[in-house]
Amino acid sequence: MPTLILLRHGQSQWNLEDRFTGWVDVDLTAEGEAQAKKGGELIKAAGIAIDRCFTSVLTRAIRTSWLALTAAGQTFVPEVKDWRLNERHYGGLTGLNKTETAARHGADQVKIWRRSYDVPPPPLAKDSPFDFSKDRRYAGAVLPDTESLETTLFRVQPYWEAEIAPRLAAGETLLIAAHGNSLRAIVKLLFGLSGEEVVGVEIPTGNPLLIELDTALKPKAARYLDSGRAQGLPPIA
Repeated sequence: MPTLILLRHGQSQWNLEDRFTGWVDVDLTAEGEAQAKKGGELIKAAGIAIDRCFTSVLTRAIRTSWLALTAAGQTFVPEVKDWRLNERHYGGLTGLNKTETAARHGADQVKIWRRSYDVPPPPLAKDSPFDFSKDRRYAGAVLPDTESLETTLFRVQPYWEAEIAPRLAAGETLLIAAHGNSLRAIVKLLFGLSGEEVVGVEIPTGNPLLIELDTALKPKAARYLDSGRAQGLPPIA
């Protein structure tokens, strides 16, 4: 039976500082490390044997995968890293404090940038210190200068279809350790959600979301392994 575990990275330093992080490569806090380890312990307690792990090229997601796999006793499984599983690119908001940004631009405008499906923030300035074009992780790639959740989906979906779905179709059990918005894009694909529906999906940090799939890769069952920190899930058709 194809099985998928979605694991949002543990708390990062910029999560703690309430800053727009996006593609900036910040590390986990001590709390984030503990969340990742707890996720792995839950996977172990559930008796789940992972065949392969996918993650982004950002440290907070990579270290979450390592800590979780270590706690699960499965550090040996193959791991694939790809920038297309990165967090949403927050453009010109990158690095800004969310509360201060709301005070400057208005809470309603910031809510649109953060929570709408298809309205991106302003693009990253050409002279921004957060220009990722010279980062060798992205060599040869055409990079965005801002993203909405919709355009995040546009880069996640081809990677999902080419690299991840075939593994699931072959019956593998996969762990994807990634980010709130790249995982939200996958949830949209799996559950057939509209843009309006998916923006209401919240994925808690460090809490494995276990999704059992049928042979057509449609969800049969879904649950968070830590029920005390669970969020609501889309209905299964």
